[in-house]
Amino acid sequence: MIDAHQHFWQLSKPFDYAWLDDPNLASIRRDYLPADLKPHLDAAGMQQSIFVQTQHNVEENRWVLGMAEEVDWLVGVVGWVDLASEACEEQLLEFKNHPKFVGVRHITQDEPDNDFIIRPEIIRGLKVLEKHHVPFDLLFYVQHLKHADQLGRELPELPMVIDHLSKPKIKEQSQDDWLPQLKAAAQHENIYLKLSGMITEADWGDWKPADLKPYVDAGLELFGPKRCMFGSDWPVCELAGSYEQVHDALKEVLGPISDDETHEIFEGTARRFYGIK
Repeated sequence: MIDAHQHFWQLSKPFDYAWLDDPNLASIRRDYLPADLKPHLDAAGMQQSIFVQTQHNVEENRWVLGMAEEVDWLVGVVGWVDLASEACEEQLLEFKNHPKFVGVRHITQDEPDNDFIIRPEIIRGLKVLEKHHVPFDLLFYVQHLKHADQLGRELPELPMVIDHLSKPKIKEQSQDDWLPQLKAAAQHENIYLKLSGMITEADWGDWKPADLKPYVDAGLELFGPKRCMFGSDWPVCELAGSYEQVHDALKEVLGPISDDETHEIFEGTARRFYGIK
């Protein structure tokens, strides 16, 4: 059982944690390290996890890969390289052969330019990832999801995964601007979906598993279990609920699915997508 999406941070590190200064995030403005996650993994019956970057800084790659060498259950690190830079390939080659470096992400959702991910220099960087068979996480808001179709066409050999279902408007129970773009993305066999980050798109203080169901059902119908994977989005999820609540809510929403489908969503898909033995 693999949690395909979690984070660590340590406020004393020389990284940019300014986003945690938002008063709405005060409850998670503290250190979160492997020793903090392990009890939650155990409680939910998860054996392994994959760290996903929080910084546009290769030093975070080095920091977390160092921890991963000491922590056997941390089986993957999705790091960062500067896609827009001429040094992109050089940066990638530093990390590519580390056995636990499994992918790259950029915090696209925070870029001022909504078309950032399809800029020519970014496509060039993504083609470097494609050349080296390094997967890429798409961190989108709904307004960016329209770009997934173009990325699927231009980068057919690059495995990509949409984090957090592209953050649909669960609190408003709206699918209007989300579902058509998700359908277009799902037509590309190299694009996958993370069933993650949902409770923080719902009403933080008053969500219930049923609020998530229309979105999970749509994602599963379009992508199938072999292209869907569970992620906790811990510790961000703690804004709206515990790790265990996130895990149990997805299990409840999925309902009585087969053992094979359960295996794919909670382990098999992540293992194949990120190349984890």
